[in-house]
Amino acid sequence: MKRTLYLKFLLGYLIFGIFGFILVSTLTNYGLHNQVKTSQAQTLYTECTKIASHYAANYYNGSMELSELHIHLETVSNYMNTQIEVIDTSGRIIIDSNDAEAFQNEKIIEGFNINDFGSKYYITSQFYGRYDEDYLTVFAPITSNYKVRGYVLIHKPMADLNAHTYHLLNVAYITLLLIFLLAFIILLLFSLFIYRPIRKITSVADAYINGDFSQKIDIHTQDEIGHLAAAFDYMANELNTLEDDQRKFVSNVSHDFRSPLTSIKGYVEAILDGTIPYEMQDKYLNIILFETERLNKLTSSILELNKFGSHGKTILYMNNFDINYIIRMIALTFEGICSEKHISIELILSGQNLYVTADMAKIQQVIYNLIDNAIKFSHPDSSITVETTEKNEKVFVSVKDTGIGIPKESLKKIWERFYKTDVSRGKDKRGTGLGLSIVKEIIQAHDENINVISTEGVGTEFIFTLSLSKTQ
Repeated sequence: MKRTLYLKFLLGYLIFGIFGFILVSTLTNYGLHNQVKTSQAQTLYTECTKIASHYAANYYNGSMELSELHIHLETVSNYMNTQIEVIDTSGRIIIDSNDAEAFQNEKIIEGFNINDFGSKYYITSQFYGRYDEDYLTVFAPITSNYKVRGYVLIHKPMADLNAHTYHLLNVAYITLLLIFLLAFIILLLFSLFIYRPIRKITSVADAYINGDFSQKIDIHTQDEIGHLAAAFDYMANELNTLEDDQRKFVSNVSHDFRSPLTSIKGYVEAILDGTIPYEMQDKYLNIILFETERLNKLTSSILELNKFGSHGKTILYMNNFDINYIIRMIALTFEGICSEKHISIELILSGQNLYVTADMAKIQQVIYNLIDNAIKFSHPDSSITVETTEKNEKVFVSVKDTGIGIPKESLKKIWERFYKTDVSRGKDKRGTGLGLSIVKEIIQAHDENINVISTEGVGTEFIFTLSLSKTQ
């Protein structure tokens, strides 16, 4: 089995890590660099404005000596790790925090033009070639008597800002690494709780494809995967049962068809070749007719069973009818066979009429099958009791015989398709094993119940319910 799903998640995990690293090293790096530069420029500008509006302005007003201003700028410069300069409007350096003799040396910034700053209060450059590396330079004008007398410049190496950016970037890399490790833990949990169960399910599914329905999925979680595993187990059990049903079907139908076909073939050949004399042909033609009816009954039972299916829904044609009348009419149809077996049918019916709401044709089939079943397993000179009672808006119909009964181990199986109890115990071996299955399908389709009470050697009673009709 190809581990494509796991490889896809592993590949996705690696792609996540690679793209995360690229994202941090490019977009995050660029964003942090700009953020640090802007934040540092704002801080320097605030200090620059303070120096220009207070100390430098006092110098131009004559209230502060040049040496005193230099000492102050030198102190601020050391604290902020910067270079602070005071220049006039032509670019001549008046004070340099790093050079106490700048004024006497008549230093001038060649090419200085305040308009080079544009609309910003800072620029990033080597500042007219004065430095070997880029510096962040912030300026603020010095005004006295409403006139610009000069400018305060604060220079800070971009290397310092880059070092701060790299520090923040390292934090981002560490965070990415922790996220990557967390994603790896999630991948492991996925492998343990998602992928491994899915592999179990697919492995068992492959076994089902090959016809092996004996394997079970050992997953019992209360989530979608657990539900899927339970559904697969249920499906396998149903398919396995279906195969058993198919084998039973072939076995039972083959047996039930072979016997009457053999008889029919044998009697027809005997009539044709004269083995059976003409005066006895009527007797054997009746036997052929009887065997033909057996085949017809088996075929009808199979066709009827196909209408239901283990998960299908039976279509019902509901109407109101007199259940007592139906029972009386069905009992009359069994007069012939009851006379042959010396069996009597006793009817104990609740009232002259008792109306129910159900599918009349299917309920007729239920009663017919139950009475036919009772006759089949009753002793000669015995009786069968059919009784109706009314209780709590339900009608209870009972079919009771005093025959051989059903073995205890067979009671739960009699509703299964094609199931037969030990036929050697019965007097009639012509059953198809479909009658009681059809009976239960019909009753359940009506949302009603059917139960059986049986004692081996004493007899059997089937009881089912129907809804009492509210209108007659």
